[in-house]
This record gives sequence, C-alpha cells and structure tokens, in this order.
Amino acid sequence: MAKIAAPRTRTKPAIGNKLRIALVATGGLLLFGCQTLGVDVYEPAVKPSATPQTAEKAGASDPRTRIGANEHPRIIASYGGEFRDAKTERLVARIVGALTLVSENPSQAYRITVLNSPAVNAFALPGGYLYVTRGLLALANDASEVAAVLSHEMAHVTANHGLERQRREQEVEIAGQVAEELFANSIDGRRAVARGKLSLAAFSRNQELQADVIGVRMLGEAGYDPYAAPRFLESMNANQQFTAVDPEADSSLDFLASHPNAPQRVQLAKNHARAFGPEGVGDRGRDYYLEGIDGLLFGDSPNEGYVRGTEFLHPVLGIKFRVPAGFRIDNNADAVMATGPGDMAIRFDGVTDDSNQSLTDYIASGWVTGLDPSSIRPTRIDGLPAATARASADRWDFDITVVRLKDRIYRFLTAAPSGSRDLEPTASVVRAGFRRMSAAEIRQVQPLRIRIVTVSPGDTVVSLAARMKGVERKLELFRLLNAIPSGSVVSAGQKVKIVSDR
Repeated sequence: MAKIAAPRTRTKPAIGNKLRIALVATGGLLLFGCQTLGVDVYEPAVKPSATPQTAEKAGASDPRTRIGANEHPRIIASYGGEFRDAKTERLVARIVGALTLVSENPSQAYRITVLNSPAVNAFALPGGYLYVTRGLLALANDASEVAAVLSHEMAHVTANHGLERQRREQEVEIAGQVAEELFANSIDGRRAVARGKLSLAAFSRNQELQADVIGVRMLGEAGYDPYAAPRFLESMNANQQFTAVDPEADSSLDFLASHPNAPQRVQLAKNHARAFGPEGVGDRGRDYYLEGIDGLLFGDSPNEGYVRGTEFLHPVLGIKFRVPAGFRIDNNADAVMATGPGDMAIRFDGVTDDSNQSLTDYIASGWVTGLDPSSIRPTRIDGLPAATARASADRWDFDITVVRLKDRIYRFLTAAPSGSRDLEPTASVVRAGFRRMSAAEIRQVQPLRIRIVTVSPGDTVVSLAARMKGVERKLELFRLLNAIPSGSVVSAGQKVKIVSDR
C-alpha cells in the first residue's frame, strides 16, 4: 500500500476496464526501453573506497548525467524507495564490476540502485544510472542471469539510447503536430501521425536488439554463461504469466512491459551466445548468488503492509482488514485492491487529515462522483468514528466507507455492477473486518523472505513447496522461483529457494 500523505488535490472515484477503480490520479515516467542499490561501481573490486568516484562526480558536466540525476528521485518514489541491504549491494556491485571491464566504455561510471519493489524489472537512465528491483533478484537463480539483464541495460547507456530516444520522441511529436496542422485532422494527417509513431516503435525495437547483441557479448567476455540471457527471458515470461490475474491488468512496472519478449528474440540471443561455444560454457555463479540473496525481502515491504490470504495487515499503521472468500488482494503502489466474483472490486487507501471535520462532511466534500447525499450515515467501526454512503456512476454502484484513526482517514470503496445484490453483503464484510492490531499481533507479523535450503533425501518438489509460508499457489510459485519445469524433479544436495516468514 502506498505511503499515506495529505492529498494536494481532490480527486474523484471512477471505474473502467471492469475491475479498475481509481480514487486518485497518478502520473508515470516512460523510461528508455528497460528499468538502484545506493552503491557506486567504478571498478570490479567490491570493497568500497573512502573517496569513491561516483557517477555524479564522473559526469558532473555531462548532460546525460544531469538527465539521470533529475529523473532519479522520481524513479525512487515510483518503486517504493531504495532497498538498503549491504549483502545485496555487494552482490550486485560484484556483477556490475565484472561487466564494466568488458563494456563498450570501461571508463563509464555507474550508480546502481536496488529498488524496494517486488516487481520484476531493471532499466537504465542516461549518465550511468542503473536500476534493478529486489523482485528481479528474487526471481533470478544465478549471477549470470542478473548479469544478462544488467549488461543489456549497460549497453543502453554506452550506446546513448536514452538521448537518441528522447530526440526521436521530440521529432515525432513535432512532426505529428505539423502534420495535423497541415492536413487539418484529415485522413492523410492521421496517417502521417501514425507513420511517425510506427517509426519510433521500430527504432525502439532496434535499440533493444542492439542492446541484446552487446549484452550477450559482455556476458561471454566477462566469463559468465552467455546463454543466461535467453534463459532468464523465459523465466520472466513465466513470471508474467504467473502474476497475470486479469488480462487487462496494469503490468507497467514489470520488465516485459517495456521490453519485447518475442520467441524470435530468445532465439536470436541463443544464436549470439553460440559464438562462445555450446551450452554449458561460462560461469553461472550460482552458489555465491544464492548465498547473497538468502534472507532477501520477498513481496510486500513492512511499510506497505502484507497480504495474507483474504486479510491485509499493516503493522506499521497498526490496522488490518479482511475481504470475503473468493476475493484476491493485490497490494499496489497507490492502494490495496481486491477483485472478486461477479465483477466486484474493493479499493482501500488512506489520507492524512488534520481538519477534524466530521466524516459525514468529509464524504460530502466533493471527492465522490455520483454521491447520493441522502445516503450518508455516521457510524462506528471497531469503536472508531466512521461514516458510510452510496454512489452510482456509469454502470456501477458504490459503497463508500471511511474510518478515522488519529490523524488519518482510511477509505474503502466497494464497487459492483448496477443493481447487484452482492454490494451490501460484501461491504458489510469489509466494514466488519476492519480492526486495530494489538501489540502482540504486530509483533507476530513478519515479512516474507527468500530462504535457501538444501534438498534432503526424500524431499520432492511438492514437499518443498509445502514448506513455503505466507503465499498462495505454493507449488506453482516454487517451480517459478527455482525455474523447475512441470514434471522435473529435485536432487539431494541441490540448493533451492523457498519463501518463509522466518
């Protein structure tokens, strides 16, 4: 769940794409093709210098560095902040250091940030700003797979793709405006604009393919397994399929949303890898990588709260709530969303409010579209002041429930198709399930982490998956995290990843 802050502007709830509910509008940043750790890498040694040559210092007068520096705070905010962990930082620094020696520009300094996000993503900004999410590190099974992603991103930096794409976007935008003015929105004008956009899309694909070629070469020359690139592309594709609940769901924070993943691309990566020999050449770096991610935070961070089945718990805020059976909870960046049968959906978020206005006045203050003022009712939930109301918009009916706890107002929006008999029963379950957490409950809730275990004689994929805690679809997730295809088995002595709260 997003960090709660006082809203600067009032916004209205709306719904679209069936289960999409939005109370607040959020802006996004388009990155140049792909998506830090708080450590600056300037040589392959892991031990930090007392006076490091940082990316900012190395490129203080370079406009590319200024671009990266300007966008860096927005990236951090969009992905839940930086993930600060010394062991993880050393691991990623070791990989980037080895790749820097064989890069197109070995003198290029990099600032690497591990982002505190469960999304599977990595990308780069001009000036040597590299980013990788802890979600991607959890999915990878060896150092060569992470190296494959980072070498691809480093190739974007050394090939100046960020500046090229920025220039092309500006040219296409200007050309589109001219075409529309010249043709006065005629069919010819629209075709001219479309051709410009297609040209930009083709250019972006060429950038990706060029970065693939450079990245595989860097992998091989650094001594890593050059076949890691196509192998991890397949893992990321499997992850995308695993996490896809709604075909229309927003996956913009994931790697494949900004990177083409056609089978042809995987095959091309294999073809480039063959220049270094048959499969099996190169170092995968599996043992030191698994050691480096043992204990890595998995899924939601404590500041965002945790999803446990049909219950959402936020120990930092000291609150929890539950949704009816059959609903699935997703803890998104801007709110907690739950989708259920019959095209029903629930949204939960919160705002800081120091005005001390009554909650009935708050509901009526203009942020709810289609509000029925006569439906506003004061009430109490878990002994706290609360209020409820009804609204209708488009083809949807809404139940609005707000609860005040200290200086915060927590908001539930339950949506159902117009006329649905399930709206009130569902909203009642949500209201009844909202509770303050006791001190004992707060202590008991622990974050999920990646744990590395050694397969013992008699262990199976099923038995190992059953050891996972706090997650659903355990067997599928275990196979995904360990890249174990259906039908494959584990061997005694093999190291595997599980998810646990201990």
